[in-house]
Amino acid sequence: MEISKTRNKIIDAARQVFAKKGVENATMNDIAVAARKGRRTLYTYFNNKEELYWAVAETELDLLSDMMEQAASKDISPDKKIIAVIYARLETVKVEVYRNGTLKADFFRDIWKVETVRKRFDIRQILLFKQILREGVEKGVFEIDDVDFTALLIHYCVKGIEVPYIRGQIGNKLEKEKRKEYVSNIVFGALHKKSFIK
Repeated sequence: MEISKTRNKIIDAARQVFAKKGVENATMNDIAVAARKGRRTLYTYFNNKEELYWAVAETELDLLSDMMEQAASKDISPDKKIIAVIYARLETVKVEVYRNGTLKADFFRDIWKVETVRKRFDIRQILLFKQILREGVEKGVFEIDDVDFTALLIHYCVKGIEVPYIRGQIGNKLEKEKRKEYVSNIVFGALHKKSFIK
């Protein structure tokens, strides 16, 4: 328990230092000071700054997955649930981007590494969409011939609107409920809403 507590404290301190200074300008010493741990303790858990950086990225993506899973666990109809999950993703990503300052620029710079780290998250998200879609089919809310394909399509639709949403280019002047409706219309519009929902 103490090991994981210390590791988590180091990761959180690293996230804050990376957000403030950027990954390139941050040092392991900066992170040790922010975590109130010795450098030796940092190296007990992480071999180098890059390894620590990817631990930060994975932690952020795990937080995002947790928020989506919380939304999926709500006792609401599948069509509302899928929108709640999508909205949870968009809002959590937006908060994470603003919370992490310059970390976002470093994170998105090396797209190959980002995609490697995101694969696990993407798989979890697609499985979550499949689960909701199957529930919707079973309850007669959705008419879907291919749940796997539809889950992938929703995943890529959401991925495609993520950046414009974060930048405030989608629904930024709308009230929260109207914005949810707007996001819903984008996703279901891409899926030809009339044939997707009964």
